[in-house]
Amino acid sequence: MEQQELRAAVRSVLARHPGAAAWRPLSEQIGIAGLAVPEQYGGAGCGAVEVHVVMEELGRQLSPVPLLGSAVLTVQALLASGDGTACARLLPQLTAGRAIGTLAWAEQGSWDPAAIRTTATAGPGGTWRLDGAKEHVLDGSQADVLLVAARTDAGVSLLEVDVNGPGVNREAAVTMDRSRTQSRVVLRHAEGRLVGGNGTGEQVLRRVLDLACTALAAEQVGAAERCLELTVAHARDRRQFGRPIGSFQAVKHRLADAYVLVESARSAALGAALAAAEESPELTRYAAVAKSACSEAFSAVAGEMIQLHGGIGITWEHDAHRYFKRAHGSSRLFGPPAWHRARLCACLGLTPT
Repeated sequence: MEQQELRAAVRSVLARHPGAAAWRPLSEQIGIAGLAVPEQYGGAGCGAVEVHVVMEELGRQLSPVPLLGSAVLTVQALLASGDGTACARLLPQLTAGRAIGTLAWAEQGSWDPAAIRTTATAGPGGTWRLDGAKEHVLDGSQADVLLVAARTDAGVSLLEVDVNGPGVNREAAVTMDRSRTQSRVVLRHAEGRLVGGNGTGEQVLRRVLDLACTALAAEQVGAAERCLELTVAHARDRRQFGRPIGSFQAVKHRLADAYVLVESARSAALGAALAAAEESPELTRYAAVAKSACSEAFSAVAGEMIQLHGGIGITWEHDAHRYFKRAHGSSRLFGPPAWHRARLCACLGLTPT
């Protein structure tokens, strides 16, 4: 019942506050920025299932609010780091939605922690100097808190960098999906300080990757479900040869196939959310399945949406192209489906073919 009320509340706010304007009421009235944050840092103390509910609703509307980058990537990286001082200093503002966080991670299109080449060199007074470039940084241009994954002498580490400090250049990226802003962050001898232990970053990133894939899968399910709803409504209203196009057998079959894809993806996404909520040791396996299945389902259903809408489906005025672009972008975010199937094979001790 509480999850149903949460879903209804988020949907109501999104209906009244379209676009990025929804972030403030969602944070202040519902507290979505701190859903999965412990109460000691001002959060609600909920878990991945509640985040799943919110992400589904955001996906339905293709909402541009920075929940994924700030409340999932940044917050979960801080919590996973075990750095109590950094959490106490940064989490209250992030939890209240008064600050937006981002995690600069990917390099050259790869989300594998082993591919990180940005370097951090120890300097005076416990500071570090970072050099490198990060891509696909969610909400990077508007972020107030910047965490960077870099390689030190001890391995991959997590560092906090002043977004306005010298040597930090944030460039807005031109993406196909304009509803999810991304940036390229270039660091040239930028000053940073460690978050967590030196060399513990790879473990943190692998934890964050699983939670990010779990949250993104829920968003993809919500968006795919909305695609199907809009397409079914169009098939009922659009008439051809004196009857609704939805009455034709070929259209029925395609809609039925899309429905199966959406519901199968929903099961995979919910399975990952439950595994995360229960702190299951099998979370990586569930997250890899969810990211792969939900990415492909959303892409397929968004494609059918355009096909079954006909000519109007490719016009700028209709929303079909927006869902198709989000499907393409989210499929690549945090790694493509094939990479996650390879992760799944590794969990199962199998060799990818």
